[in-house]
Amino acid sequence: MLGRLLVLCGLLAITPGAMALTIYKYTDANGVVTYTDQAAPGAQVFVFRDRMVERLDNQVKLETKKHEAGETLMVRNDLYAPVQIELRLDKVVNAIGAPDKPITWVLPPRSTIRLATLAPRDAGKPLSYTPRLRYALGDPRLVPTQNKYPLPWRGGPFRLTQGANGQYSHFTPKGRYAMDIAMPEGTPIVAARSGVVVKTENGQSGRGNNPSGNYVRILHDDGTMGVYLHLMKGSVTVSEGQRVDSGNLIARSGNTGNSTGPHLHFVVQRNVGLALESIPFDFSRPVNSLPNFAVGGE
Repeated sequence: MLGRLLVLCGLLAITPGAMALTIYKYTDANGVVTYTDQAAPGAQVFVFRDRMVERLDNQVKLETKKHEAGETLMVRNDLYAPVQIELRLDKVVNAIGAPDKPITWVLPPRSTIRLATLAPRDAGKPLSYTPRLRYALGDPRLVPTQNKYPLPWRGGPFRLTQGANGQYSHFTPKGRYAMDIAMPEGTPIVAARSGVVVKTENGQSGRGNNPSGNYVRILHDDGTMGVYLHLMKGSVTVSEGQRVDSGNLIARSGNTGNSTGPHLHFVVQRNVGLALESIPFDFSRPVNSLPNFAVGGE
């Protein structure tokens, strides 16, 4: 299976001018699954979506408190990371205190902020409005301070199967500069940089419902975030809110989510203004260098 994955990734590298290469998947009479760029009888187009799915609805909330004078709008951030928010009120009727422009703010971790208090213009009539809340993890005011990262695993040497701007799946803003490294399931994954664990998923088997599979997101002190995807079920050893140092074990590699074979998908992201995007980085030494047993990959 690993061999077929490497062949597949090689096929993807031969069409740099294309937006994406069409890959076909078919199963022969012996049940062997093959991926190829050549259409074959019975083959189906294989669609790969390597998008992170992080549910924040229950952790970043707009709350309304009704009182005698009217209503107060607050946003609560239950995450262990700052969140940039934007609140806009549409279809405002009979309200004093409604902002004319969207309110933007960076809400610290584990905090609540009052954004507006509305009162009825005519006390005998109800006030109404439609709130629109946008948000994104991270503080866009911070500037990245590091672009060289130690290898975030122990063992090897391994092989880079898809790098930055890969035509297979690394062509979206959130994953454009990600790197995929083929490695056996169960390989120890370590934190490339110190920081605070802000999001994890640990219970997904196989493809599951999340294309990212099991993952760990770590917020660094300069506002960037290292994200480790497709981890083995039950292998995540860190919890949200925990601070980790470079080289600390955080999980083991796996083959969960939208993954064609055992590998680690590693990406560095930052908030660029109400949106997470991947940013360029380099590993401090070649992926296929001698086995990496040093703490932090140094």
